[in-house]
Amino acid sequence: MSAALLVELLRVPDTALSLIERDWTGVICAARAERLLASLAHRLSGLVLPPRVAAILSAAVEDAQAGRTQALWEAEMARRALAPLGVPVILLKGSAYVAAGLAAGQGRLIGDLDILVPRDRLDDVECALLAAGWEWVKPDAYDDSYYRRWMHELPPLIHASRDTIIDVHHTILPLTARPTPNAQALIENRVPLANGLSVLSPADMIVHAAAHLLADGDMSGGLRNLWDIDRLVREFASDAFWPILRERAVLHQLSKRLEQALALAAAVFDTPVPGARAANPAMRARLLARDGWGRQTRQLLHAGFYIRSHLLRMPLPMLARHLWIKARR
Repeated sequence: MSAALLVELLRVPDTALSLIERDWTGVICAARAERLLASLAHRLSGLVLPPRVAAILSAAVEDAQAGRTQALWEAEMARRALAPLGVPVILLKGSAYVAAGLAAGQGRLIGDLDILVPRDRLDDVECALLAAGWEWVKPDAYDDSYYRRWMHELPPLIHASRDTIIDVHHTILPLTARPTPNAQALIENRVPLANGLSVLSPADMIVHAAAHLLADGDMSGGLRNLWDIDRLVREFASDAFWPILRERAVLHQLSKRLEQALALAAAVFDTPVPGARAANPAMRARLLARDGWGRQTRQLLHAGFYIRSHLLRMPLPMLARHLWIKARR
């Protein structure tokens, strides 16, 4: 119920005025677990809240602001390192939302720096980042080979002095996944920013968010990803935008995932999606499986989505071999 109440507060902030202290404990725990506490603080800004709740939310906003500053600095450091190469550098996920000044960036906690570059320039990008102070997080030979052969990104890199991680993508889904997004189209349709970096086009940004939610994992942290989609849709959607969005989803072979994500957003956050279909009940249940302490509930459902995530990423024989190698080690 705590996750459901968190959703209600994000949807209708005035709901906060009727909560009792016990409700706030569950909401704050769920919001922390879903990395939505600062986003919630922004939504409740201006409301008169219990002093302890207000203090917690204020601290969350300060933490998010510090993370925003660090993320923008890391993006700038990557830009400086890669500028001599003349390659397009496209920010992804939270860093993109913040750098582009989008509503999805308000209160958005940002972890690693994710960038997209052309696949044929990966070697150059890798060498430039290593020369600028980044080093490998995964020195293991099998992990390194697995990333380079099958994944949509290089093995992660960590900066030696700043202790920050950069994920260098060349597309948005693993090469073993069934959909094959058009990475060249993502790059060609990018939107340049004033600082020399770029972000994905609005339509591609939403398609990527849908892929990240439903085609690239077990939906852990799914509420935050779905909130991203809600914010992006509300900012970009218009009568003219919907055909463009769906055309881009077809191009990237992600129509099914986009429609599932839009259905979930409409069902959970009342996102205005014309003609939204019914949301998948198991997916909706997965998103809301938190107890009053922020802990995961419905463990069998969680396990099912964990297995699903691996099957989406690779064929069964390859998955069996991969898990066998990992288990032996």
